Amino acid sequence: MDVDSAPPARRDKGKGKAPDAPEHGGLVGSLTAAQSDALPWVEKYRPSQLDELISHADIISTINRFIDENRLPHLLLYGPPGTGKTSTILACARKLYGDKFRSMILELNASDDRGIDVVREQIKSFASTRKLSGFKLIILDEADAMTQVAQNALRRVIEQYTKNVRFCLICNYVGKIIPALQSRCTRFRFAPLQESQISDRLNYIVATEGVNLTESGRAALLRLSGGDMRRALNILQAVHAGYDEANEANIYACTGAPMPADVDQMIAWLFNLDFTSALKSLKMLKNEKGLALVDLLTELTAAISSMDMPRASRIFLLDKLAEIEYNISSGANEDIQLAATTAAFRLSVDIAEKASQSNAA
Repeated sequence: MDVDSAPPARRDKGKGKAPDAPEHGGLVGSLTAAQSDALPWVEKYRPSQLDELISHADIISTINRFIDENRLPHLLLYGPPGTGKTSTILACARKLYGDKFRSMILELNASDDRGIDVVREQIKSFASTRKLSGFKLIILDEADAMTQVAQNALRRVIEQYTKNVRFCLICNYVGKIIPALQSRCTRFRFAPLQESQISDRLNYIVATEGVNLTESGRAALLRLSGGDMRRALNILQAVHAGYDEANEANIYACTGAPMPADVDQMIAWLFNLDFTSALKSLKMLKNEKGLALVDLLTELTAAISSMDMPRASRIFLLDKLAEIEYNISSGANEDIQLAATTAAFRLSVDIAEKASQSNAA
């Protein structure tokens, strides 16, 4: 029996906030058909037990051992989005506290106020009240969004109330967590999922939902996901809602990403046409397909990295593309940056020709 009241209501954003999930496959077994159909697949199929997680077996086994031996430390889970960080700690909470785990945890994410007042009031209030036995759990999702002042205030709270609670900090960029907090936690890095791991889970969801997923569509989905299970499921659900068949063309059309054939065509224009013709062709394709320049840069960078070209040209191009991407993120005009991209490719061709002439001489 707890001596404190239930934690304050949270302003949720739909990440890790789903109701209890007693059966394999997320929430399918605990909701009516109408409720289940209305859920995003990310929540509907979120693993509810540690043994349902599809990756990072070494991390899961270590955390399992901590729980079995009643020696769970403060945790810092970091890595790219969609790799199972939130699912892991929620599954840990279920194992620790059973079906009533929601009353034993305080979960805050980036949609909540993350300033020093929350640390001093909400977090400290929850941490200062004790259970008759065991400890409670505070989950700070997207902790890298916390202010520096709040992180500094959290240091003392973690030290002072270790007997009452365990903290789990979750973030994408561990460098944004101050060293003093990192040193107080056991760190686990969640790497991007392998394609085989995502594919196995997709097979189950495709069969359950009756998705008409083609082989070309599967390859495109795995490529666009980039090891992010959440992104893969969001794309798949969007395509299933909008098209009868989840093939390569429909998946690329739904995401707005450039198709491989379009990327090959752009590279041919950039390397073989003069500046004016290449820029005109790129503008036409970009406007016709509704492509974003930042997406084009991502694909062009990947293509350049695997191409056989002179070292000096590759270094020059990658440096320029990185500069252009930074300019776009800072609010620069896309048309001007598209012209700069075209110019960079034409200059790289000149560098390659000079290098070839120098070698011949």
